Amino acid sequence: MSTIAHADGHMRCSWPGTDPLYVAYHDTDWGVPEQDSRALFEKLLLDGFQAGLSWITILRKRDNFRRAFDNFEPERVARYGDKKMATLLQDAGIVRNRAKIEGAILSARAYLDLTQQQGFSDFIWGFVDGKPVQNAWRERSEVPVETEISRRLSKALAAKGFKFCGPTIVYAFMQAVGMVNDHYVDCCRHAECAALAARMSQKTRRRKSK
Repeated sequence: MSTIAHADGHMRCSWPGTDPLYVAYHDTDWGVPEQDSRALFEKLLLDGFQAGLSWITILRKRDNFRRAFDNFEPERVARYGDKKMATLLQDAGIVRNRAKIEGAILSARAYLDLTQQQGFSDFIWGFVDGKPVQNAWRERSEVPVETEISRRLSKALAAKGFKFCGPTIVYAFMQAVGMVNDHYVDCCRHAECAALAARMSQKTRRRKSK
């Protein structure tokens, strides 16, 4: 089943179930086009921490991650050393995986290097020409776990020095930040995210025409 009816009368994607935290994330966050570079960086790192886990596990720890990682400010994360690493490995509020924590630090350094060349948001959104891809899925079996675009973006990120950015992780990231609208067409959020995408596309066209 791709969508389910909720008590408020709305049809929603079935994956959040009825968990209030997960439903709120589905309704206000997932699939909304995000252009802020720091927010994009945060989501990419959190998706890396998700590897091998469920997203709800990370979502429940998101506030703890933000506290532990200085709100994912790249300039601060990039400076983490052995002392901070030891502190993070003792923090039960996050995922205490050394490789993922080290990967986050290396990704922050890669972010700063990339930012000197171009904005992180511009780099990310350039892979869809600044316009969210509008899909029209009706069944769970139709939704891919990776795409040609996510493979190209994954390869480009890795070449820049980012870690835990395989094509499946990157596609989950693309879904979450609205680079693709993967709400099912019967979901109440599909049309709403499509409208947000249309406004973003108009702004992109106006910026390019100047």
